[in-house]
Amino acid sequence: MAGRARYEELIRQLSAFGAVKREMSRVMPAECPGGSGAVLALLGRHGDMRMSRLAELLAVDMSVTSRHVAHSAERGWVERSPDPADKRSRILRLTPAGRAQLDELFERTTRLLADRLSDWTDDEVGQLTLLMTRLRASFDDCRPAQSRPPAPPADGRATRTPITTK
Repeated sequence: MAGRARYEELIRQLSAFGAVKREMSRVMPAECPGGSGAVLALLGRHGDMRMSRLAELLAVDMSVTSRHVAHSAERGWVERSPDPADKRSRILRLTPAGRAQLDELFERTTRLLADRLSDWTDDEVGQLTLLMTRLRASFDDCRPAQSRPPAPPADGRATRTPITTK
């Protein structure tokens, strides 16, 4: 069981990571809670999509996704239009106001990370990004194929997705 200790320490570190996520959520605008930020980030990264696809990417059920989308739509950040292939479905699209809000979220999270990691080298930040991407992919590999998000870029570069809380 020698390997158990390293996983126990990993569990402690992952639990403590909640403090990092909470601090990141504190720099977000009050009108944009984490769920709405995640909706904007996913639409910004993947483009227009159905609500069902967004729910898969968020890894939450449709009712939770619907609340996040409704909040974003009420603020003019997301528009819902009929799906030409299935009039019962809606296609979600980021509006110019949503793009501006997303840019603001990225700016705030980037400033916070740049401040907190100012004593890290570029290689260390890259290594953390690569390892976090790999950790997430290990968990995604356990989900059914249809509900997995797309694979990260092969070169290990991070994509523009702010860390948010759910």
